[in-house]
Amino acid sequence: MSAQPLDAGGSVSLAAQPSQPGGQRWQSRLRIRAAIPRWVYIVLSISGFVLPLIAWQWIAASGWMGSLFLPSPLDVVHSFVDWTQNGLSNDTLISIYRVVMGFVLAAAIGVPLGIYIGAYKWFEALLQPVNDFVRYMPASAFIPLVLLWVGIGEGSKIAIIFIGVIFQIIVMVADAVRRVPENYLEVAYTMGARQGEVMQLVIWRGILPELLDILRINMGWAWTYLVVAEMVAANSGLGFQILQSQRFLNTPKIFVGIFIIGLIGLLFDLAFRWIYRLAFPWKRA
Repeated sequence: MSAQPLDAGGSVSLAAQPSQPGGQRWQSRLRIRAAIPRWVYIVLSISGFVLPLIAWQWIAASGWMGSLFLPSPLDVVHSFVDWTQNGLSNDTLISIYRVVMGFVLAAAIGVPLGIYIGAYKWFEALLQPVNDFVRYMPASAFIPLVLLWVGIGEGSKIAIIFIGVIFQIIVMVADAVRRVPENYLEVAYTMGARQGEVMQLVIWRGILPELLDILRINMGWAWTYLVVAEMVAANSGLGFQILQSQRFLNTPKIFVGIFIIGLIGLLFDLAFRWIYRLAFPWKRA
């Protein structure tokens, strides 16, 4: 029996194995984390969008649901064109501004707090219980207080998004710091590193890949708070327009607003993934 070549991990390389019958080949590709051909991945990704659209069009055309409850994709397209000619770009830009500002402020405060909570027990004892208590409170419950403290300007919308995101960032960053192996810290202290050097060279660098994922996830949550934030004395924005459309039973425009928020969120997510691949190429595969 001839020996089979091993890969870097010591296991048998699939590329070096003899060709398998079609059934066995597909069975191997259904294994957990098994790779699939690029063209299959692209086809499945496109199908994930196309098949729901076909089902949506079929249900709308069948008459099972009235257009008030489920407009056809063509009605949504017409609503998109109409909104484009009547301020869609302004609504989109102001919503992006509110989300990004709320998210950046939450990250600027939440990341350092999370690092110190995860690194120092006395900091954890002081702030972790309070953070765990507040983060289960719905952001919408703070609207009356935000109006009293901040007023009805742009700050109130940004504050709602900030409140909705910061406590999640803190707890996730603290958990990431705790997952840095203890022997890394012991090696740094053995080599004579000071506290600041350990924080910078061990803790900070150790959590950077996970930190970027944490920020990517919380950016998605920030977008989910947009409609809530634009309930606060707003007169523009995607969330505001969705609420106004609901009031006037303009269902196609509601769909347009939801789809645009989803598309922008997807673009932000892809941007974070692209930065991750550039910053940490050694983490791939």
